[in-house]
Amino acid sequence: MIKVLLEKTIEGEHAAESVQLLRQMRGLAAKQPGYLSGEILQSLDDPSRHLVISTWESLDSWQTWFNNPERRKLQAEVDGYWESPTTVRVFA
Repeated sequence: MIKVLLEKTIEGEHAAESVQLLRQMRGLAAKQPGYLSGEILQSLDDPSRHLVISTWESLDSWQTWFNNPERRKLQAEVDGYWESPTTVRVFA
């Protein structure tokens, strides 16, 4: 089992739209083989900072999802709203 942490700063007028897209992405991920759970968190110290945590059965499951065309399309849309690159960390 692995956990994937994505950290992102979401600021400005498109913050609500970005979070909605993240929720859509989580919904699609939930249908993927190997997906176990996921959550989207917002920092109490800095509301522009978000953390997405997903749990997968294996690294292969995560990589299959990461390369999924639907995920890539939504990610590109979300990235257009964000101020900084996404930090992705994978833990076992």
